[in-house]
Amino acid sequence: MKLRLICSGMFALLFATSCYATTLRLDPNIDLLVLDGRKISGSLLKGAEGLELDSGEHQLLFRVEKVLDTSHGNVKRSYISAPLIVTFVAKAKSISIRLPALENLRDRRQFDKNSAFILVDEKGQTVESRRDRLPLLQGHQTDLEKALIAYNRNGKVASVPRFAQQPPLSMQQDKFPVDVVGANMPAERMLQLWFHQVDSATRQRLVSWMKALRPS
Repeated sequence: MKLRLICSGMFALLFATSCYATTLRLDPNIDLLVLDGRKISGSLLKGAEGLELDSGEHQLLFRVEKVLDTSHGNVKRSYISAPLIVTFVAKAKSISIRLPALENLRDRRQFDKNSAFILVDEKGQTVESRRDRLPLLQGHQTDLEKALIAYNRNGKVASVPRFAQQPPLSMQQDKFPVDVVGANMPAERMLQLWFHQVDSATRQRLVSWMKALRPS
C-alpha cells in the first residue's frame, strides 16, 4: 500500500516536472560521458531516446563514436573523437546535437580540427551554445570527470564554475538535506524536495525505476 502511494505521488510529480523540462535527444553516434559534472552510466542510457533536463544552464561532455563502412572487409572499424564539451541554456522543448557528415577520412579529420557540431531545438533552430574540446594529457589523464572539474576551474570557453565545485559522485553522500530528514511533512512533499535537488542523471534513473514499478 505504501509503495503504491509513493508510486502515485512520484508519477504525479514526474508529470508536473515534464511541463517545464527539456528533452535532450540522444544520437546513436554520441557517447554521453558527463552531464552537469556527473559521470553518466552507459547502462543508464542503454535503449534511451533522451534525457530530461531542467530549464537552465547545462554542460555535456561527450564523444562521437561512429562505426565506419565495412563493405570492403569484415573487420569493424570505428571513429572516436576527442572528448567534446558543450554548454547551453535549456529553454526549448527538446534539444539535439547535430553532427556534420563523417562519412570519409577528410570529413573526420576536419571534424577533429574544428569540432563543428551545433545544437538544434525541436523546430530545427540553432540553440546558442559554447563549445570546446577537453584537453587531456595523453597517457596521464583518464578520469574525465576530474578532467572536466579542472577545466571548469580554469575559466575556459565552455566552463561552468558551479560544476567545478562539485566533488565526484562517489564522494557524495546520498541523503536528504538536514532540514528534510525526519521533518513532520507529507511523504509527497519530501519526495518533491528531494526530486528537485538531485542532478539530472539521478532523476533519470528514478524515472526508469518508477516506470518499471508502475502497475500494468
